[in-house]
Amino acid sequence: MQAEAVIARSAPARKVIPIVPYSVKGRYRNIKSLILNIAFGVYFLLPWLPWQNEVGQALLFDIGNSRFHILGLVLYPQDLMVLMGVMVIAASLLFISAAMFGRIFCGFFCFQTLWTDAFRFIEKWIQGEAQARKRLQQAPWSARKIALIGSTHALWLLLSFATAVTFTLYFADAGTLLAQIFAGKAAIAAYVTVSVLTATTYVAAGFAREDVCFVACPYGKFQGVMQDPSTVTVIYDEARGEREHGRQAPTAKLKTPEIRQSQGFGDCIDCNYCVNVCPTGVDIRKGFQIGCISCGLCVDACNNIMDSLKLPHGLIRFDRDENIQETDTRMQRWTKAKRAGYLAVLVASIAFTWHATSTITPFTAIVQQQRQPLVTQLADGSLRNRYELRITNKSGGTETYRIEAQGLPEGSFKGWKQITIPAGKSYASDFSVSLPPALATSTNSFIVRVTPQTQPDAPMELPMSYFAK
Repeated sequence: MQAEAVIARSAPARKVIPIVPYSVKGRYRNIKSLILNIAFGVYFLLPWLPWQNEVGQALLFDIGNSRFHILGLVLYPQDLMVLMGVMVIAASLLFISAAMFGRIFCGFFCFQTLWTDAFRFIEKWIQGEAQARKRLQQAPWSARKIALIGSTHALWLLLSFATAVTFTLYFADAGTLLAQIFAGKAAIAAYVTVSVLTATTYVAAGFAREDVCFVACPYGKFQGVMQDPSTVTVIYDEARGEREHGRQAPTAKLKTPEIRQSQGFGDCIDCNYCVNVCPTGVDIRKGFQIGCISCGLCVDACNNIMDSLKLPHGLIRFDRDENIQETDTRMQRWTKAKRAGYLAVLVASIAFTWHATSTITPFTAIVQQQRQPLVTQLADGSLRNRYELRITNKSGGTETYRIEAQGLPEGSFKGWKQITIPAGKSYASDFSVSLPPALATSTNSFIVRVTPQTQPDAPMELPMSYFAK
């Protein structure tokens, strides 16, 4: 135990070096830029998308009234199964992507990656390419340096503020809340949310950046154990890149691919371009590392160098480890079984969510019997059971519900025959059932029928028990 403590204390911490990634052009950079534009377009424009529902907004998380408006669907806390199904689908997709494609979510879809990319685009637009940014960092303070760095941070803060304000618009009418925020009339919760999100976005995307992936992100910690030789991830073809004598710059005697190969030198010329473009500073030539987020930028960088040397692409590529090294057949069978299991969970969760969504009703009704006392004997000898009926109106407007009892003689049901409930509200109504002793002993159950006035063909029938003793 003491030896382990000494090792833990002596283990060197990760050296923090500011990463200034180079720009690169290529297939995966184009894909990342396309996803970034689509994601920002959806995020910033979705609160303003009109929709033909009672709120006129396509997506609205109405916390005050405990309901979510998602396109034409209205979800209440009673529809927890739908929300749970959506979360299971998201988790299943994340696990399947991790098992089949490594950290592709991190490299292309993660919020941290997207916003950090946007901040770096701003930085490049204001301060120039990586070499110019490095020179600016090392230069003494001057009016020019203050202007460039100040304008960069000003735009970062502006984007952070826009991100925070847009987030709040998902929880209220977008136009009204935006006007209230700038007029100083919004709720204090809105200003607290905007302030906190502006600060956290500014710090996470402007300063923490790759440290979030190394330190704060839990997904990056457990993703490695989900990866196996059949996982498609970024791989350096060491056999081709190193050959017998390792890497060597393309000198005058080693310019052509044929000469390099005949003399046993690999195709890697040790230019470090793949390292310089990596947003987390990973050298993929050292093998799989926790810092690699599978963004593919090193693939673009290496392919560009291969083009200049007239060598084939693929020295660094997305591939399976089993295509480079021999893999045990038992591991391959386990991999297939694992994928089948993930796929089964995904299909089951989609089917469950679809069923839960398609069976959502415009109202819910619950009847509970009051058990203290369970049976009351009245002065005329009849036996009375008491119940509480709770109806929740999940529609977009005020609704009137008709309440009937089936399977009982006329006059035995005493309570409200109809109840009017505003949209999103839940009302309770007490009623009782009184039966003569002879009839009470032969009655075991009855049905409470609740019918909305606007939908007479969609009643809800609730079977209830009746007790004589």
